[in-house]
This record gives sequence, structure tokens and C-alpha cells, in this order.
Amino acid sequence: MKENIFIRKIPLPCGVRAFTVPDEQGDYNIYINDRLTLEQQYRSLSHEVSHIEREDFLKESDALVIEAGRGMKKTGDQ
Repeated sequence: MKENIFIRKIPLPCGVRAFTVPDEQGDYNIYINDRLTLEQQYRSLSHEVSHIEREDFLKESDALVIEAGRGMKKTGDQ
């Protein structure tokens, strides 16, 4: 994987564990809820990185469709 991944821990609403935003340079910015336990943060980070590895951001499908296809809940619902 040649993209840069930047990880930021920030306060997010309780129902949001993490999300990823690709930028114009082709890098990925992963935002993780700093209110989660370390284990939850690690699992959320792993989940977000798997989206990058599977190139989900290049797909035209809705995020809910992508999650359903993986047999997983939204990151905020894990």
C-alpha cells in the first residue's frame, strides 16, 4: 500500500466509532473517537484500514451497501 494514512483521535458522538476521509493527494485520514477504550480504538482502526486495503473508497456503492456486502455493521454500530 503506497498511500499515506494519517490517524487522528478526536471526540466524536457516541454512535460514531471512526470514519475515513480520502483527500486530494490520495492520502487517507482516519478519525477515531477518543472516547472509546483502547481495544475499541484498535478494532475501529483495523476496520477502517480494511476499507482502504479493499479499495472501498474507489467504489461507487453506498457505504451501507459496502458494509452489508462484508457482512459487518457500520463502524459506529460495532
